[in-house]
Amino acid sequence: MYSTVRSQDRYFFQNKWLSAYWHFSFDQYYDPRHVQFGPLRVFNNDTIQPGAGFPTHPHQEMEIVTYVIDGHLEHKDSTGGIGTIGPGEVQRMSAGSGIQHSEYNASKKKIVHLLQMWFVPAVAALEPGYEQQIFTRKQREGTLLPIVSGMDHPGALKIHQDITLYVGRIRTQDKLVFETSSERQTYFFVMSGSIQVGEHTLKTGDSSKITEEKVLPLAAQATSEILLIDLP
Repeated sequence: MYSTVRSQDRYFFQNKWLSAYWHFSFDQYYDPRHVQFGPLRVFNNDTIQPGAGFPTHPHQEMEIVTYVIDGHLEHKDSTGGIGTIGPGEVQRMSAGSGIQHSEYNASKKKIVHLLQMWFVPAVAALEPGYEQQIFTRKQREGTLLPIVSGMDHPGALKIHQDITLYVGRIRTQDKLVFETSSERQTYFFVMSGSIQVGEHTLKTGDSSKITEEKVLPLAAQATSEILLIDLP
């Protein structure tokens, strides 16, 4: 079963420095149809203007994953963690028992475009912390590359939940199949391009909640950057 939301139908927020498509109820946006999908609580598609960003703010009891599509994002947190996340790079932050952090566009000239996802952790009161890693275009080309996982995927960042987040650069010559079980569910998002998932075509900005499907054949109609989350 596919429950697809098209890019043009997504809730859109904009102010002087932030343009954001919110997939789930967030801040002043509430839609009972889109509150949570398994442990996936937030999926925000953000574009931040040069030099702007989110000042220091708190989080608690959440696993936060940030994936940068374009530009560079500067991160600082109350554990002493500091770093810059660039294109193809992912960060996993465990808010756990409590953390404060800030996120700013590291450039004074160029925008930063990122995805941020929040997951409810499987374990409460974790010690706060973060890690990040870059994944190259070559690594994700023609495959589904696990970049964050609560399972044993070598090279993927560790998350405290039974999920795996995959990215892929799928070309027209690539014929891929994602296999799962009917007890699990999949969140599929197209960062760019056009791709057929089973009998459904998704384009840039489209997403789908997929349930009760064991096999997801993937066939790109144009070179596509995609993100897939395997969830309990």
